[in-house]
Amino acid sequence: MKLPKGVALGAAALVPAAVYVAAPKGRARSAAVCVAQMWAYLAAYEMPNDDPQALRERVHVDYPIAIDRVIGFGKLPTQRLQDAFATPGTTKRFEKVLAWSHWVWFVVPHAAVAYTALRKPEKFPSAAVRMYSVFDLGAVVYWTMPTAPPWWAAAHGHVSELDQSVNIGEFGHREDNGDAVLPVRRMMLEYGETFWGSRWNDLYDALGGNPLAAMPSLHFATSLMAARLLSEVGPVSGAIGWTYAGTLGLALVYMGEHYAIDVIAGAALAETVNRSARPATPAARLLVRSLRALRAAADGD
Repeated sequence: MKLPKGVALGAAALVPAAVYVAAPKGRARSAAVCVAQMWAYLAAYEMPNDDPQALRERVHVDYPIAIDRVIGFGKLPTQRLQDAFATPGTTKRFEKVLAWSHWVWFVVPHAAVAYTALRKPEKFPSAAVRMYSVFDLGAVVYWTMPTAPPWWAAAHGHVSELDQSVNIGEFGHREDNGDAVLPVRRMMLEYGETFWGSRWNDLYDALGGNPLAAMPSLHFATSLMAARLLSEVGPVSGAIGWTYAGTLGLALVYMGEHYAIDVIAGAALAETVNRSARPATPAARLLVRSLRALRAAADGD
């Protein structure tokens, strides 16, 4: 429709509130509001990449490399891990586990919210608000300060001098038949191509959306929030949540998806949202009362 980005994003952001007002009270409405929220988030996440060239012109590449080299004592933690444990051209069993921990992330945050709703329904409103606040605040950073992940930086010669015979596509696909190995391998992509075969490129391109949205790591931030929510439900579910979050954090750095500083920033975001929940409760209740009043007015009550 050629709408300005701000107008399109503003309209998307109003959809969850509209669903809350329009739908009858119940679990179906709660689920619909969460789905609408994620639809709005995806719009915000993907929209900067509607113009890939414009996004690349303002992407930040160097600062996470500089920070990670300090963390890794002169070398990226990803490079240290891959040099120590990975073998080019092969995928080890533990690397497959790490890849799958990344893939199942697409359902983990929402599963944690849904599990909370089923087991501790009184905790569901707070759980949903905290989880989806992490998503939305991360999207704000993706808009204002787009940052490249390590695999992208390596593919474009920012980690070390790139062999120009290697041609790398937008999402890290190799577009040549050479034997050169990048300084940071995108190992999840390598295993995905092996496991999913010809379906992998279309599958990952559909899920990718925006390759230049690495800081903070929402993969890690939302998995940490999921661990917190599951801990509030019970010790067993909490232990599962924390184990998963730790596994995913390692996977993100080891497999070249995120810098260590991206993961640290994701943890800081999740903790900030969690600590801000209680002070923000009065404002959230005021918003809910306003929406209920709007609903009553629409019903003529």
